[in-house]
Amino acid sequence: MLRLGAGQNIFRQYGTAALAVFEEFESPDALANMDVEELAAFIASKGKNRSPRPDEIAKAVQAAARGSYRLPKTVNDSVNQVLSISISSMRAMQSQIKTLDKEIERQLDNIPNPLISVTGIGKVFSAGIIAEVGDVNRFVKGQSALAKYAGLVWNENKSGLFEGQNTRLIKSGNRFLKYYLCETACSLVRCDAEYKRYYDLKFKEVNKYQHKRALALTARKLVRLVFRLLKDNRLYRPV
Repeated sequence: MLRLGAGQNIFRQYGTAALAVFEEFESPDALANMDVEELAAFIASKGKNRSPRPDEIAKAVQAAARGSYRLPKTVNDSVNQVLSISISSMRAMQSQIKTLDKEIERQLDNIPNPLISVTGIGKVFSAGIIAEVGDVNRFVKGQSALAKYAGLVWNENKSGLFEGQNTRLIKSGNRFLKYYLCETACSLVRCDAEYKRYYDLKFKEVNKYQHKRALALTARKLVRLVFRLLKDNRLYRPV
């Protein structure tokens, strides 16, 4: 099974619209002087309406354009050439990613995949989870062993009667599986009401590292679901 890098997810979420802005506008002045509603519509269109707040993005882009330093023409031409080459490379990478996605889906057709029954878990990330978990029956101590294998358990931080709140995840574990679980948890927060409530609850419990902590705890909650679905080889039935 193929392994994916973090860059693939970044391309999916932000790549298309960002590259379109670089390609369409030759100078910061062109961005700064464009009607903000037109720019928001452009960003929404190029991003296939995936962003819930294109108007805020448009305002931020224009603010950055207005505050940017203007380069001399000779330097500006060189920078534009470098950007053009970089964009061509990114386009090629996007094409390769699409090819990899199709191959992953093809391989997954021959493998039982109960994870796909969960709204928010797509074929690519479910394939990554299954590939890294392997035979779930090897985790004889249950879902806690799977969580430890993924690096989603915490070191103890206590002395006597004192117990610290700022504990760290263990440094060991399968970093690929951890990545897939955290990215999938992030998707579930957007798609599943139960996981969103859990994430919000954990987010509000502390004042530091709120998102990082809440996402890790949500991924840990996801481990229990992943283990049970793979162990029983059954489809997800929301309560």
